[in-house]
Amino acid sequence: MVKAIQIGLGHWGFNWSQDVIPTVPNVEMVGYVDTNPDATGRAQEALGIDAKLCFGSLEDAAKHTDATLALCTLRTEAHYPVVKRCLELGYNVLVEKPFATTIAQAKELVALAKAQGKVLMVSQNYRFQPAPIAAADLIAKGKFGPMNMVSLDFRRHGPSQGYRYWDMPDPLLADMSIHHFDLMRYVLNDEPLRISCRTWNPVGSPFQYHPSGVATIEFKKGTMVSYRASWMNTGPVTPWAGEWVMDGAEGQICWSSRDHFRDKAGPDMLTLRPLDEKVQHVDLKPLKFADRSGTLNTIATVLETGDVPRGFSSGEDNLGSLALVQASILSASRRGDWVELEEVMR
Repeated sequence: MVKAIQIGLGHWGFNWSQDVIPTVPNVEMVGYVDTNPDATGRAQEALGIDAKLCFGSLEDAAKHTDATLALCTLRTEAHYPVVKRCLELGYNVLVEKPFATTIAQAKELVALAKAQGKVLMVSQNYRFQPAPIAAADLIAKGKFGPMNMVSLDFRRHGPSQGYRYWDMPDPLLADMSIHHFDLMRYVLNDEPLRISCRTWNPVGSPFQYHPSGVATIEFKKGTMVSYRASWMNTGPVTPWAGEWVMDGAEGQICWSSRDHFRDKAGPDMLTLRPLDEKVQHVDLKPLKFADRSGTLNTIATVLETGDVPRGFSSGEDNLGSLALVQASILSASRRGDWVELEEVMR
């Protein structure tokens, strides 16, 4: 059993407390932290959390609990200072993405975790779904040979689907695309070399910043990724993880994941299209711990056993996903010029 505290009980943090934490039995919550007493009060009233477990500061929680894990579910700009303080206090940390706003901050946190001998994990929850896990396994086994090209589409229409963050900078690249970029790295088991990206804001859009974009990404093993995504697309919505066509030398792996929209919740899908052969539909088994429950269960298991699974989204691993986000934003600011990943990792 891993004892944990949660820091951040706002809208998303409350959702963690209500819907995610109770599904992971090997985590015992011993503290909840938020500087806003209304947030802790809501958690007490709505979730039945004991007032003795609620604290107004991280320092108070550290003094009065014996937790070894800190779950950081705060707004993005608070990630760096709070994660840094958690590591300094000796906690292992699970933090929402992105775990820092700059590469320099991220590198500092990774170095601090190493120096403290602590585990720092980023909650890249899209990895914890049946289709990307199956696709990653197939590619690792060499199914259809080297991947020549990947096409990925993400379509949503924010104005008619309850999107609220109209003034968020880079609502596509910084907030949404990091999931897709992280899945590219995870499924291909490869790292990007460079990216060319263009973004725009369609006529009539309520967004202050660009909600639509296209990108071409070149990976080290030679795979080229064509990425098209938008919060202002009027076509059929895609699953949150997008629709993937992975073209190999001997066939295609096609899949989609996280098909959740309003009251609909469809299963992950994966098909194999061998060259000149019949399409094969792969039976995907549900995960016991999926999505955010998967990230929480994974770090708890790592802390209990010391065994780190393949595809573990450590802070060090997540530098690659954060760098791809930063490179995409930089390329878009240069009107699509190629940006080498080395440039943003310096």
